[in-house]
This record gives sequence, C-alpha cells and structure tokens, in this order.
Amino acid sequence: MSGDSATHRAPPVAPPCAMVIFGAAGDLTKRLVMPALYNLCCSGLLPENFALVGVDLVQQDKDAWAQNLHDFLVSTRKKGGEGADQDHAVDETAWGRLAATMSYLSGDFSSEDTFERLSDHLEKLDHEKGLGKNVLFYLAVAERFFGSTVEGLGRAGLTVQEGESWRRVVIEKPFGHDLASAIALDKQVLSVLSEDQVYRIDHFLGKETVQNIMALRFANGLFEPVWNRDRIDHVQITVAETVGVEQRGSFYEHTGALRDMVPNHVFQLLAMTAMEPPSAFDAEAIRAKKAEVFTSMHALAPDNAVRGQYAAGELGGDPVPAYRDEAHVSPTSVTETFVAMKVMIDNWRWAGVPFYLRTGKRMSKRKTEIAIRFKQAPFAMFRNTRVDVLGDNWLIISIQPEEGIRLQFNAKKPGPMLTFERVSMNFNYDDWFKQAPSTGYETLIFDCFIGDATLFQRADQLEAAWRVVQPVVDNWALHDASFPNYAAGSAGPEEANHLLEREGRFWLPI
Repeated sequence: MSGDSATHRAPPVAPPCAMVIFGAAGDLTKRLVMPALYNLCCSGLLPENFALVGVDLVQQDKDAWAQNLHDFLVSTRKKGGEGADQDHAVDETAWGRLAATMSYLSGDFSSEDTFERLSDHLEKLDHEKGLGKNVLFYLAVAERFFGSTVEGLGRAGLTVQEGESWRRVVIEKPFGHDLASAIALDKQVLSVLSEDQVYRIDHFLGKETVQNIMALRFANGLFEPVWNRDRIDHVQITVAETVGVEQRGSFYEHTGALRDMVPNHVFQLLAMTAMEPPSAFDAEAIRAKKAEVFTSMHALAPDNAVRGQYAAGELGGDPVPAYRDEAHVSPTSVTETFVAMKVMIDNWRWAGVPFYLRTGKRMSKRKTEIAIRFKQAPFAMFRNTRVDVLGDNWLIISIQPEEGIRLQFNAKKPGPMLTFERVSMNFNYDDWFKQAPSTGYETLIFDCFIGDATLFQRADQLEAAWRVVQPVVDNWALHDASFPNYAAGSAGPEEANHLLEREGRFWLPI
C-alpha cells in the first residue's frame, strides 16, 4: 500500500438514532442545521436507521415544516448562500430520503406536556425504526432556554442512558453572558447531564482549515520546530464580517461583539494555534491542551482592548445604515459591534509573544484568518540590503471565505542586481482537492452521532475563557463609549491600530 493511500480511511458508521431539534422552525435550523443534514444525506453519512423530530412553538404539521425547510434550501442554493457550498440545485431524491425521516411536534419548551409527548413519540419511533434508544437533542433555541430545556428533558427521563444506548445534548453559543452566568448555566446543565453528554458547539471548529491547523502543526516536521517565541514575533487573528445585525437587533443589543464572538469563536482559533501537542489525537487529550491555553492567559487589561460601533457607510457601492438605525436597536445604543484586543500567554512556548485579536460587523471584507508573523533574520548578509527593509515572513491560514494556507517569504528578483521581493506559496482547498470544503456543521453533527467530542468545548475551557475577558466586560459596563467610531465598510476604529502601532507593529489589511 502506498503512503498516500494509507492516509485515506472510510469514515466510521453512524449508529441508529433519533435527532430532536428544539427551535425547529427557527433561523438557525433553516440556515445551518438542515443544510448540514441534507449534505450528510447526500454523502451517505446519515445513520441508516434515522428519525428527525422537530419541536417548536409554531403550530404546523410535518409536511408544512418540511416544505418550509425545502423552499429555504432551494433559495439559498440559487443565491449561493451560507450552507450552499455545492453550486447546484437540490437533489430531490436525497431530500425525499431526508424528508421521509421527519416528524414534528408543536409545543412550548416550558410545558411538561411537551416533554411527555416527546417521550411518547420517541418511544414509538424507536419501536418502529429500531433506533437503539439513541437520541441527539439539538438546542437551536435562545440562550435563556438552554438550562430549562435540559431540566425539562431530565424530568421526563429523556436523558437517561440505558445499557449501550446514549443521550447527547448539543448546546449553541453563547454559553453564558459573563463568567457568573456561564458558571450558573454549567451548574444547571450538569445537574442533569454528565459532561460527556454535553456537546457545546462552535461551527468554526468544524471548518476544514481550522481542523487543518493541527494537521499542519503535528502531522508535519516542518512547522512545529519554529512554532514558538524564538521564531514568532506575533500572531493576528481576524474574524471580519460584512453583514450587520440583520434581524437580530434585539439579540445583539444584549450581547455585543465581545460576548458573541470572543470567548467562543475567536478564542477557539487562538487555542488551536497556541496549544501544546496532545499525547493522543482524542477528545480528552486535545480538549485538555486547549484548556491549558486559557488558564495560561493573562486576565485582559482594559487598556489592551478596544471597542467600536459602526456608523453609516458603504459596502460594495451600496449605502448601509448605522448600527443605531438598525431594526430593534436603541438610537442611543452603546453596544459594541467591533472589538480588538491584545492577549498574552504565560507559558514557555509563548512568553513575550502578543496575540492580537479583532472581530467586527460591517467591515470592508468578509474574512477569517490566522496570520503568524515570523521574526526577521538576525543580520543582513546581502550587500546594500538592510535587514529591516526585507519583507516580513508570514504564514497565513485563511478560514473564510476561501479556505487555504499561504506562506510569504523573500526571494531574489531576476536580473543582475541583488534586489528582493516578497513572494507567496499558496495552498487552496478547492484547487487541490477539487471539492468545496463543508460549512462546518456537517462535521460537527456527524461527530455528535459517533460520539467524538474532540471539536466541542468543555466546561473548564469556557469558564477559563470568560475569566480572561471578564475585567473588560466589567470595565465597559461602567464607562460609556463615544459611538459610533468607525464607518461601515471600513477596517474598524482607528484606536484598534494603536494597539499594534504603539509596539511598532501593524494589522494586515482586511
């Protein structure tokens, strides 16, 4: 067997199970969960014996639910929207197979009757389809319902695992509003479930390039020897969005960019970049190393954090409103739509290496990337060329919209003169593998089916992450900001540049 073929393995087979979606008529289910299930169905990765149950307050029957989801899937594929990586029409045969597994229950999440009817329905499905009493509960609901929904499942006996059967619960972000609420929510959830039953999902971690960070570091002998304070000057992590708050103004008013993005998405990218090598490629070993990153981080000082809020501006030549003019947003809102910060990690590998993080809405481009700047050569050995005028060496891991990796370094330009130019070596997923990477949710939902928690957050990770940002959360609550302070369609507030400029560095362009 060749070395290349030995790396290709068939995926594990997902066991029979039911999947119950709370919030089945909501936006998250339409935009992300159902497209992922459809893609898994097209790939033949759904369990052979499978039942999909929707639960929502909306009064409708199974056929209406399925039709609404189908129509939305068709429309997003025509537009090439999120969850529409394959640029073609819906495969109606595959959709028919998925729709045949669907059933729907109307009910209030706060009502005991809803959980009792769900219990009876699951028992009936298990008898009819041979599901092995395995159930995945997906909480695609607002954060305020997380704890009470888990308690409702517990009171109805729906979280009990008998023999070889399993019961798992997927919880979406945000997991807590601050450190105290995150601890309280953990206590509430873990009073019903064991930690290995809880799957705290972050769809960024399902993206191919994010998973490839570990492959890049630990499956190659090239990068890990220089992945440390001796060779790296600093790291930049950017999560920039062109969208505003759309129809989520009331949600965003109580959340803001820091709570919405930093303790989960942004810090998870940081942890994958900074973690020590695990002893084994399994869930507990990897999650333990990621937790170590957060416990090694300084509590964030307010002078190392910048917040912003977008004013009116232009994107793609079209005018867009200010945040304060968005629907369901206060005209005097002081909610931040942008945050930038400098964090430090107190361990042997990263001592003295700053990590600069930024995320914001209504930015000039949609871009998520990790950029690692290496230190300059120690001295100039080339005539008439100072070392400080040579281009910087960067390793840039692009996560969206394109997924790939590029390495920037200096090369001599052709000709008799000894002059240099920065050049780039590029790897793009769709060029090399001839297929678009998944949205992330397919990988994560499949991992829930097979019980692989590697890409999911553990309670101690989240609590440690909140401890890092809590001083800034408290400081910003006491001091109003001068908003708005950046135009929609820009790279964010000027103050964010000062975080780096005061130390002789600069942000890469968005």
